[in-house]
Parts: sequence; C-alpha cells; structure tokens
Amino acid sequence: MSSLLIRNARLVEPGRQIRTGDLQVTGGTITAVGTVPETIPPPDVIVEASGRLLTPGLIDIHTHGVCHSLYENGPDALRSAARELGRFGVTTVLPTVVPRISEGWLERLAEIASALPTISGVNMPGLHLEGPFMAVGGAACPTLSGDLGLLERILIACGDRLAVMSLSPDAPNITPVIDRLSAGRIISFITHTRADVEQTEAALAAGARHATHFYDVFYPPPETTPGVRPVGAVEAILADPPASVDFIADGVHVHPAAIRAAVAAKGWEGVILITDSNLGAGLPAGIYDTPWGYQVRVSPETAARHVPEGFLAGSALTMDRGIVNLLRWLDLPAEHIWAMGTLNPARLLGLEHKGRLEHGADADLVLWDKDLRPALTWVGGRVTFDRSAASSSSSIS
Repeated sequence: MSSLLIRNARLVEPGRQIRTGDLQVTGGTITAVGTVPETIPPPDVIVEASGRLLTPGLIDIHTHGVCHSLYENGPDALRSAARELGRFGVTTVLPTVVPRISEGWLERLAEIASALPTISGVNMPGLHLEGPFMAVGGAACPTLSGDLGLLERILIACGDRLAVMSLSPDAPNITPVIDRLSAGRIISFITHTRADVEQTEAALAAGARHATHFYDVFYPPPETTPGVRPVGAVEAILADPPASVDFIADGVHVHPAAIRAAVAAKGWEGVILITDSNLGAGLPAGIYDTPWGYQVRVSPETAARHVPEGFLAGSALTMDRGIVNLLRWLDLPAEHIWAMGTLNPARLLGLEHKGRLEHGADADLVLWDKDLRPALTWVGGRVTFDRSAASSSSSIS
C-alpha cells in the first residue's frame, strides 16, 4: 500500500482544535495524527507543510456546477467538474440537479445517477434534487404538489443514489413525500417557501432535517395585521433545535448578520457552508450559456444573474472563498468555522469517515497556502490538485 507523510502542519481538527504536528496516510486512510512514529519502510511520499494549514477536504452539499460544467448536462459534465474541484479544496460534492418535467428527463436523471460511481478525482456519494415538489419557484425550479407516483418514478431512475431532495413545506400533499423519503433514508431539505409556522413544524415533524440556501427564497407569510410581523419558516426552523441550516456565503445572497443570527440560534454545529454554484463559478467574470434557455452573467461581486432580467440564478461562489468569508465574518474559533465546510456536512449526510482529521478517516485532505488557496488536494490519499504544478503548466502554456 502507498503511504504519505505530511510533516510540520497546522492540523485543523474541525470543531476541536488546531495544533502543530504530522499526519500519516496509508492506503488512502489516515493512520496517525499529531505525533507520527518512525516507520520502516519509510513513507513513499513526504510533504513538508512548513506550518501551513492542513484540513479535511471541503464538502459541498448544494452545487449545480463549476467552471464550464453543469451537472445536469450529464456524465461528461460530472467528469469535467471532478477535474476542477480540487483547486477549490473540494473533495466531496452532491451534484445538484433541478428536475425537468419534460419528455426524457427521467432517462437523463438515470444516466447521471448511474455515472456517479464511475467518477474519480472527487467523491460523489449521491445526488441532490432541488425539486420538483416546490410551492415557490426560482431560477428554473418547477412548482408541483406532492405526488407519490412521480416520486417513485424518480426513485427508480436514481436507483439508490438519491441522497437529498429539497422541497417546500407548503407544497400541497408534501407530508407523504417526506415520509417516503425518510423511509428510504433520503434527507429532506426545506427551501423555496412561504410556509407558516404550522406548515414548517409539520414538515420537521415528518422528518425534514435541514434548510438549504437559508433566507434565500424563504418568504414570510403575508401580513394580516398592520404592525404585527408575520412569523413563518425562518423562525420555526431557527426555533427547532435539531434542524440545521446552510448558507451561500458570498455576501450577495444573504447578509453576514443573518449567518451570525443562525450561529447564535444553532451554534457552530448547526450551520453549514454551501455554494449553490452555477456554471461559471471559479471562472473570470463573464456571460455563460445554460441549458435552461437563458444566459447567466457571473461575477464574484454580483453572483450569477439571469440575462437580461437580472434576478439571481445560483452563485459564483467556490467553497474555498466561502470559508475565507466566514473566517472574516464570524467571531468564532477557526476550527469551528472550518467545521462548517467539512465536519458538519459530513455529519448531516452520515459520512462517518469524512470531514475529520483522525485515525481511520478517509485521507481527503487540503494543504492550504498562506493566502488560503489550496496548495495540494488529496482524495483518498491521491493528489487531485497541485498548485505548483498547475502554475508551472499555466506559465508554460
């Protein structure tokens, strides 16, 4: 088995501590953290960290695409994205697909789902479907009542590879859908909603556990008494101790104060970083085509916006920049903030061997340069991104 030794790193153990030490990998698994005994034979590869941060790989549970790849375009898009994600420190993603209720869309969904186990360079443990059982639309999201017949056809198309379905608690007939998803150990995310407290609490009681791109497309119920602020899904979720939330931490989709409020309600353990990234994320600012019949204008300052209408259509965020933003915005120990992109999403998805720097965990790792850009990314102990090699290749070309 191949072995790797990373020496003199600042080891980020998410949620626990940051300490100086070494880390050893054998056969794709972390076998020692902190003090590493001398081994015979010596490791195959030794990396000198020189005091740089070493973290678990970042985990993005809500992302539609990156660079020139949009996941719903099919297996080739999954493969091309896998070649790019390491440079953003990402080692695990849930490719997020907006269902297309049209001829052939279930066949395309089946093609995407069946390709997941063939992808190398990044872990894709399952799909995230954003819809179709939504009460409030968005950029290309359908709005449908809960339909167990349609749900079964979706489950058959996905095989056993549907990990998450995002839905609205105020969509008609949604409780049976949540019940069926829970029975299949598929996580229900709450989103795209004008739900009142009772509707939201019913969804939580049925098994919904998490709210995605929180605050975004979370409308309050209508005001019925002047001066009395309506209370709805946002407040019900914040008040529910087991429910967790995630945010697009780009400074466009949600104000940092909203993230701080959620941390105050949930603690660091209940908050997760996502990108909701669209095609064009990680690329220079510009206009890019989508398969949805419109273009998006992408830039870090304004996110991804519909051309020509100007409304938001996903984000231009990458996970590495999201972590940097949270480190600036939140008055928390750094190890708690790193957990929002590593340990917390791993726990939500039940990925027991990811998001951790500990003996027996998967060797999905990122060594960060001083500017908090990835220097090296490993998935299962194999290098998927080497900044020095990429820089050399770029300068040669």
